[in-house]
Amino acid sequence: MKNLIAILSLLICIQSFGQTDTSSVIVHKDARIDMLVKKQVEINEITTRNARRFVPGFRILVVNTNDRNKALSAKSKLYQQFPDLTVYLMYQAPFYKLKAGNFKERKDADDYLPNIQRLFPTGVYVVRDTIEVNPDPSASEKP
Repeated sequence: MKNLIAILSLLICIQSFGQTDTSSVIVHKDARIDMLVKKQVEINEITTRNARRFVPGFRILVVNTNDRNKALSAKSKLYQQFPDLTVYLMYQAPFYKLKAGNFKERKDADDYLPNIQRLFPTGVYVVRDTIEVNPDPSASEKP
């Protein structure tokens, strides 16, 4: 008997919810909302552009020294021999680290490695780093 009452009440609920109204809904929207959405899309594009510019990859660690002059001379030597590579000189106390290239794949970095090792026979390694996808030439001109 309980089951019969439950089934009947369920059928009544389904039938009452199943009926739809054929009238349509009219939405009045302010045109300024579209302008705000467009502006928010532009803001999101600008703020996330830098995050999309940097990806995991590989660079070649050329020099790791605490002598600034040695790091600067190695940087100029790299620029002369490999003008197509982007060179990064970073200071992480107490060491100056000179890294070269923006390689997405390790194989690409390994291809450059023997050429750089001819100029710097010791301490040249391929290291994981965050690379620039489209490097800005003015960004690498750090002292």
